[in-house]
Amino acid sequence: MNSKFTIGLFALVLVSCGGRNDKPTEKVEELGKGIVVPSFNADSAYNFVKYQVDLGPRVPTSEAHKKAGDFFVKTLKSYGAKVYEQHFDATTFDGVRVSLRNIIASFQPEKQKRILLMAHWDTRPFADKDLSRPNQPFDGANDGASGVGVLLEIARMLAQNPPNNVGVDIVLFDGEDWGEKENSSSGNPLPSHLQSWWCLGSQHWSKNPHTANYSAYFGILLDMVGAKNAHFFKEGVSVEYANQTVNRVWAIASRLGYSGVFVNQKVGATMDDHVFVNEVAKIPSISIVDYQPGIGFFGDYHHTQKDNLDLISKETLGVVGNTVLHVIYYE
Repeated sequence: MNSKFTIGLFALVLVSCGGRNDKPTEKVEELGKGIVVPSFNADSAYNFVKYQVDLGPRVPTSEAHKKAGDFFVKTLKSYGAKVYEQHFDATTFDGVRVSLRNIIASFQPEKQKRILLMAHWDTRPFADKDLSRPNQPFDGANDGASGVGVLLEIARMLAQNPPNNVGVDIVLFDGEDWGEKENSSSGNPLPSHLQSWWCLGSQHWSKNPHTANYSAYFGILLDMVGAKNAHFFKEGVSVEYANQTVNRVWAIASRLGYSGVFVNQKVGATMDDHVFVNEVAKIPSISIVDYQPGIGFFGDYHHTQKDNLDLISKETLGVVGNTVLHVIYYE
């Protein structure tokens, strides 16, 4: 997640973190005739996060990056998804040539009505906000691994209890987090085929979707969704392009008792993968992203060595995962 292009932040009072619920069971909730919602297993999602962190920083071109991508492909295939690997090369703001891989998993690809779920899986190559080790990579437990962990657990649920009315596509974007360093600019001109040095995977996918003429009813991006005491406000780009979906997701979260976490208040906009999915792919998409009142987006762990497994809360993972599952099965 990029902070350099965050705009329009507002000062907000601290909101209570009440209303959380973490019940990692395999039960389902009956919604009506033939409709069930699987119970999101936060322990399983946490283990998916831990697996990624244990590999080491998933910086593009690293061995950990390759192992993580291979694991995602193998796992999603084991859940019965039709999996696409979208390989492409890119040059970063600092002139490094990298091989990137978007990974797409389609569940019930025959269904015309589709929901798009997204996260990025790469980690930033340097902790440029860190005071002691700004040039070293970091774990990216929240910034990267948390969103992927939630989506892998959702994929497991989709395999066990396919929703009746929609197909679901999960896209794991690569190359999201190798943008300019904090308080600096690139010395290289931005190529004509890019709109930003950030979000390289989503820019590529939005112009070259995994299937011709791909579209979805709406999209949900998960970015930094696992931190302790996280808050999710209505992010500005999401409200601009997909306000109906924003309101629906926050209403479902409220009905589940999570209004202290999904806060019914609009804040500023971020430059993130959903920008290009909205503007280029024309799929109305929202971002669920941590916002800390008094600090702004991301919290003090952002792009520092603090972004490690100690930051991750099973409770937060459960709140986000259960909310997204209900959005899917209510459709």
